[in-house]
Amino acid sequence: MTHIPRTLHRFDRTAFLLLLLPFAGCAAGGPGGAASGDIVQTALHDFRVEEVADDLVRPFSMTFTPEGLLVTERPGRLRIIRDGVLLPDSVEGLPPIRALGRGARSMSGFEQAGLRDAILHPDFAANRLLYLSYVKPGPDSLGTIAIARGRFEDDRLTDVEELFHADAFGNGTDRSSMWGGRLAFDHDGYLFMTLGDRQWPSAGDLEAHPAQDLSNHNGSTIRIHDDGRIPQDNPFVGRDGIHPEIWTWGHRNAQGMAVHPETGELWQNEHGPQGGDELNLIEPGLNYGWPVVGYGVNYRTGARIHSGTLKEDMAPPTHIWVPSIGVSGMLFYTGEAFPEWRGDMIVGGLSGCRLARLRMEGREVTHEETLLQGIGRIRDVRQGPDGFVYLAIDGETRDVDGPATGIVRLVPAGRR
Repeated sequence: MTHIPRTLHRFDRTAFLLLLLPFAGCAAGGPGGAASGDIVQTALHDFRVEEVADDLVRPFSMTFTPEGLLVTERPGRLRIIRDGVLLPDSVEGLPPIRALGRGARSMSGFEQAGLRDAILHPDFAANRLLYLSYVKPGPDSLGTIAIARGRFEDDRLTDVEELFHADAFGNGTDRSSMWGGRLAFDHDGYLFMTLGDRQWPSAGDLEAHPAQDLSNHNGSTIRIHDDGRIPQDNPFVGRDGIHPEIWTWGHRNAQGMAVHPETGELWQNEHGPQGGDELNLIEPGLNYGWPVVGYGVNYRTGARIHSGTLKEDMAPPTHIWVPSIGVSGMLFYTGEAFPEWRGDMIVGGLSGCRLARLRMEGREVTHEETLLQGIGRIRDVRQGPDGFVYLAIDGETRDVDGPATGIVRLVPAGRR
């Protein structure tokens, strides 16, 4: 019998429809309008929000090296923050990257193309290998998402090689977003990446949607070796007509991914449509249901999308957000700066402009607290070597080149 998490027992569809909100921006700034440096009081820890660097354009991801902080900018630049200063020159040596924009009010998929995630090899100190996900130019106007790795030394990238590119075709229009692109290494050194469904319509025969078709990569999570080889214990290796990189399928657009520091379990958060963002425990070979099952409705009309909320052969979410917060980067906190948060999941939000802390017991979310609200569109959440929590704030508009935003961090009250 399918297990229904406690969160979903409390689901009320009438309340859901009343709570639905259209996409709304939020001005960058502190919670409830608090200025940088003001004390923010929360249940377990009080903290200040400090600016780390500004003048970044559409930052998507952050990763810490021994020499500083690397930040990806969606237009196709990799930037360095060192000793609190954003260096003026971007990193040389990146592969060709497709980044397009359609203006401030466009809902086009172009706003999600470009350079996306960046992570270090688990043995980076010895091999200096940096991994990037990005949209590469292709035969059509939008290209496809890919993974490349290179050697990051002396503030430049060399020996760049492509490890993977997706067979995840767009829907034939310029509204072909939902790229995914989050990267993570697990405790065994395998590399995972999320792939979105490329915004295919969730109408008609839902079982025939590309995210339900294992002959392509749309709406999947892939698993490869650190050099791009396919692990022979992947669940679909040797199956005719199925891409052997696929680890899980039936996703819409997973924007956050993290490995539990103790159990080694892989977790993702995933954008729902209007309502119904999900938190999922990722296990090999499972179908996570999009668009057959879910908790969202049509953006404009509120009409039903899914055939139901649960199905026997599809994995249910562990936790849902209704209304959606536009889930983004996430982490499991392990630092010393906020000891009462250790083991908790911290999740960013785009449309909700919100930072949430989730307390978990085993595989169940038992409590959720909003740490920040109204700080801006939080695109990524990372823990620094100082134990502080760093946030990448994306711009309000959907234009590829602006406006400039920055990186902030949460610092315990009383610390400098």
